[in-house]
Amino acid sequence: MYLTTVLGNLLIILLIRLDSRLHTPMYFFLSHLAFSDISLSSVTVPKMLMNMQTRQQSISYEGCITQLYFFILFVVLDNFLLAAMAYDRYVAICQPLHYTTIMREELCIFLLAGSWLLSGGIALSHTILLAQLSFCADNIIPHFFCDLAALLKLSCSDISLNEIFIFATGGLITILSFTGILVSYIHIGVSILRIPSTKGICKALSTCGSHLSVVFLFYGTTMALYIFPSSSNSNDKDIIASVMYTVVTPMLNPFIYSLRNRDMKGALGKLFRKEILFSN
Repeated sequence: MYLTTVLGNLLIILLIRLDSRLHTPMYFFLSHLAFSDISLSSVTVPKMLMNMQTRQQSISYEGCITQLYFFILFVVLDNFLLAAMAYDRYVAICQPLHYTTIMREELCIFLLAGSWLLSGGIALSHTILLAQLSFCADNIIPHFFCDLAALLKLSCSDISLNEIFIFATGGLITILSFTGILVSYIHIGVSILRIPSTKGICKALSTCGSHLSVVFLFYGTTMALYIFPSSSNSNDKDIIASVMYTVVTPMLNPFIYSLRNRDMKGALGKLFRKEILFSN
């Protein structure tokens, strides 16, 4: 699954770079989402596989803090990139005549840089606050990676500041990303209902279908984990949900975008035809 994630997302990045037809804002954000998905899986899965192979299920304190930082970084980055892609779809469908003037290169770079800066700041703040805590004798994490919630349960210090910051950043991420996605698709839905032809509706839905599938997959698992947490005595649901958005979702994203997207399938066919002609 990890190799499929890495190779699939690398293929998306390669196709977007090689095919000039894919040099658009939507695929600009998609290439960075693919990079983020590779990174998110690489933060947790290789260490988990190594622990399974060596049967030494341990990690150093420094390694744990580093893993936590990059995990939060790429999870938050995924949120913001999905929101940027939703805004791009909103402009493309609701304001098609102004698309090229609104989604210009400067705005795309600004949205991407803002996503990285906000994600890095949130991840660094969580990591610094966690590093201030003391941990007692119990140092067993009931998880397959250094999850923030699991680490806070192990601390014998006052974690009220950490919890306040989690609530504050969670609200910020929800307002900036999930609410942005929701509002964008409400406007898109209203615009689609105004389209008189069935062909126009199908074209609009196909434009958003891949992105909407990824949004449901990503937010469905994270909401199941954080909005409806399991009891303190059972961590099975937490681990399953974490596997879904750290391993399964990044693996499925390339398939969703390649199988549901005509441009991606065209670029893939073009790449294979070049390879066949070159080999001949």
